[in-house]
Amino acid sequence: MTPEIRKIVTYDEEVFIEGYRAADKPWRLFAVAAVVRNPWAGRFVEDLTPEIRAYGPVLGEMMTKRMITLAGSGAAIEAYGKAAVVGLDGEIEHASGLIHTLRFGNFYREAVEAKSYLAFTNTRGPANAPIMVPLMDKNDAGRRSHYLTIQFSIPDAPRDDEVVIVLGAATSGRPHHRIGDRYQDLKDLGHDLDNPASV
Repeated sequence: MTPEIRKIVTYDEEVFIEGYRAADKPWRLFAVAAVVRNPWAGRFVEDLTPEIRAYGPVLGEMMTKRMITLAGSGAAIEAYGKAAVVGLDGEIEHASGLIHTLRFGNFYREAVEAKSYLAFTNTRGPANAPIMVPLMDKNDAGRRSHYLTIQFSIPDAPRDDEVVIVLGAATSGRPHHRIGDRYQDLKDLGHDLDNPASV
């Protein structure tokens, strides 16, 4: 049992001027999207496990290799994330199932030597639906400069019986970030940094 991949789409953006000021170095965001036939489309399936276990490693390894090739190295990636958009004959659960498994995400996490979890979205839509890939610092979940979103679409995907699976990355944070980080807010609000829920 292997995923039926109709096409792979690469998105790559370099920003040289942001907010009317030149960036010190180009701000680069990029993604790899695999358009995959949804094995559960058009019907209710109680147990999604067999396909999740079969598809996750294949997609995770293949897409991670492509991301590292785009970046040049795992070390070049500072922010990362993932997303899935299921077509109209599928459930949000199908999108979730294919990306929320360590059999998929761990390839990427290990390749970039990350400590943070992979930020994510899972949505449903027709062909050309917006694909939103949230990113965060791969090692520091409170580093707001790396709270980013890649947005693009694929004109002919997802078809009703497909899922678009996406990995995204950035090689830096926003060029002129100036809103601080979560840690200063926590201090200002009197929270314990080791236990943010406490007052």
